[in-house]
Amino acid sequence: QVQLVESGGGLVQAGGSLRLSCAASGRTFSSYAMGWFRQAPGKEREFVATISGSGGTTYYADSVKGRFTISRDNAKNTVYLQMNSLKPVDTAVYYCAARTRTIVAFSQPGYDYWGQGTQVTVSS
Repeated sequence: QVQLVESGGGLVQAGGSLRLSCAASGRTFSSYAMGWFRQAPGKEREFVATISGSGGTTYYADSVKGRFTISRDNAKNTVYLQMNSLKPVDTAVYYCAARTRTIVAFSQPGYDYWGQGTQVTVSS
């Protein structure tokens, strides 16, 4: 069982920045591809970004490309989501997820473990 602990959510004005963190348990963190998803009120959970186990490969949703950066520190068992130039449409609950494979995935069924979610609210 893998536990994921998220932090860093909050309220920020449009144009601002926020960094989310997700710490994972276990000794095999580098073998897990990681992802970030988000869910706005009344909408389905959507893919945001993913990173391979080594950190060498990343992919982003078109809506966040150029503004968000996913990264990981395997020595700290932590994945990050740096969010810049935030917009009100970015308002959502953000979830980190772990996949028990090193290769990336782009949808919810590809992930085995999920964090509790953290609220990000962007005001205009």
